[in-house]
Amino acid sequence: MKILIVHTAFLGDVILITPLIRTVKKLFPNSILDVLVIPQTYEVLQHNPYINEILVFDKRKNKILNFLKTLFLLRKKQYDIALLPHSSMTTSFLIFLSHIKKRIGFKRWLSSLLLTHRIPFRNAIHRIEKNLDLLKPFSAEIFDIQTELFPDAEDFEKAESLLSELDPVKKKIAFAPGSVWYTKRWLETYYKELAQKLIEAGFSIILVGSPEEKELCDKIKPTSDALNFAGNTTVLESAAILKNCDLLICNDCGALHIANAMETDVFAIFGPTVKQIGYFPYRENDFIFETDIPCRPCGSHGRMKCPLEHHNCMKLIKPEKVFLKVINYFEKSIDRLLTKQE
Repeated sequence: MKILIVHTAFLGDVILITPLIRTVKKLFPNSILDVLVIPQTYEVLQHNPYINEILVFDKRKNKILNFLKTLFLLRKKQYDIALLPHSSMTTSFLIFLSHIKKRIGFKRWLSSLLLTHRIPFRNAIHRIEKNLDLLKPFSAEIFDIQTELFPDAEDFEKAESLLSELDPVKKKIAFAPGSVWYTKRWLETYYKELAQKLIEAGFSIILVGSPEEKELCDKIKPTSDALNFAGNTTVLESAAILKNCDLLICNDCGALHIANAMETDVFAIFGPTVKQIGYFPYRENDFIFETDIPCRPCGSHGRMKCPLEHHNCMKLIKPEKVFLKVINYFEKSIDRLLTKQE
């Protein structure tokens, strides 16, 4: 059997299909499993042991030409099943024309008309669980939702080399202060104040992000016991760095999902978005800072400008509150360690 999983959205979305990838291989161990993504997320799935081949559809550049090239490739490969976690009309049309007999996706929007199996799109659950719902035609089992990434030995060696500048005794806290959407960013001055408080409390700070976020991270970075890797590492190198950190503090952004995949605890600051949308940190010790104000959420992805021009969803979450929660978290982590040793 030849199976294709298709997701042509953002980095975080692709990380969230890794439990689906693993589970498909569990249900169909002798199948050939390929995944179709966009070039910007190709690296996310590198070294994944469950995938036979990662295919690329560049729908942002020369869209018509690349659509036709990908269509001919998919027809040639003759897949039996396609799973579509992303309800994109372009992608659904591509798979419809690819002569794949079973096309399984969600019963939402016009794109679902191009499917052979339409799965109800459940609300108020994690997106990972929604993705796993696509396997209901094959199994009623409840599957593990742990996401995963696979940095290789070189990625971990680079991470260890970069982090070697810091005092190995001090706990390392990563910051990811950026986001494509301005309203999803906790205030720069708040991150800067929190970073300084944590340095004074005896922690080291590591900043991560995209090349576009390097300047922002430079402004937040304390003058000592801190490193800024924004724009200087690949996705998997960043994953290896976060694996070596004790905590990540971030906005609702891709770094959240990278840290979850590497089993590093996450403190996330949610402003315009809310947990009910389904992209929240899900592990036991994760925590979300948010305000209870009536204008939330103002969108599923955030906006470039606060519609009400006050941005109180972020302004009302003060650095002191986050700092005290971090201190409490590390005190409890020591207690957990001592309990395990007993």
